[in-house]
Amino acid sequence: MKILFVAAFMAVILYNLGAGLYYMLVDKGSSKRTVDALTRRIGFSIALIALVVVGILTGVVQPHGVGA
Repeated sequence: MKILFVAAFMAVILYNLGAGLYYMLVDKGSSKRTVDALTRRIGFSIALIALVVVGILTGVVQPHGVGA
């Protein structure tokens, strides 16, 4: 379930990245849809990182220990 949750977040992040590219090519700077899509992508990325950190701190997610 944890992996599905992270995969869904990644899918939303990639969708917003693609939407930003599409709006940038189609709108030619006439609207701010590109900025909105990329802002949402950054917001979802920060939320995903925060959720992973909280999961590690609460013990829900176990880090694998590479590099330790």
